[in-house]
Amino acid sequence: MPKDRFSQHANQYAAFRPTYPNLLYDFIFSQVKNFDYAWDAGTGNGQVARDLCRHFKKVYATDISKKQLENAHVSENIVYSTAGETTPFPEKYFDLVTVAQAIHWFDREKFYAEVKRVAKPNAVVAIWGYGLLSITNEIDPMLNDFYVNIIGQYWDKERKLIDEEFKTIDFPFREIGCPKFSFSAEWTIDQFHGYLTTWSSVQKFIHEKQFNPADELISRINSLWRSEKLNVQFPLFMRIGLA
Repeated sequence: MPKDRFSQHANQYAAFRPTYPNLLYDFIFSQVKNFDYAWDAGTGNGQVARDLCRHFKKVYATDISKKQLENAHVSENIVYSTAGETTPFPEKYFDLVTVAQAIHWFDREKFYAEVKRVAKPNAVVAIWGYGLLSITNEIDPMLNDFYVNIIGQYWDKERKLIDEEFKTIDFPFREIGCPKFSFSAEWTIDQFHGYLTTWSSVQKFIHEKQFNPADELISRINSLWRSEKLNVQFPLFMRIGLA
């Protein structure tokens, strides 16, 4: 069963997590043969399920966090359920299986066995994530210091797999080469603060120390946030293959 690091701040997660670019989905969909059923595992607040449901007849979205699912996007062709690496889904059912910013939490051996059971022959399996954002040359060194030196010890060991862009994890599918992706957003400093607070490491720090370490960082960079909104950039990486 994956670790649940997000139930206690599910409403913040839904409000402040960034969305993925159309170019990423366009590439994934270009590999998909049929658009009947998709499974979004580790769906969280249904961010990916929301995008998939515009293209598939039905999307099944699972997560171990009931709180996250309570904050999920609602659509008549999305079916949410609580599940980890194993499910009650029928064999050879799905045309696409996705995991966004979550595979590092999974028992991957169990999950991959389940994918092979429920995926149609040649179904597409896509896992992706995003790393530390960048903002400006002045802010980035302060953010990096916060990431490494202030809350670094509070990251779970699985965070290393994000830093390594999933290059070191096993991926037992017929892998397809894919381009590099990135995405960006226009954020106020309050949105940036809200996003930092969703980090699992920051939540662990708050639980232990009883204050939010992001508050001090925001105070330090406040004078450097020179317009109402700044462009924030995220590196995006993916592994994709055929079951």
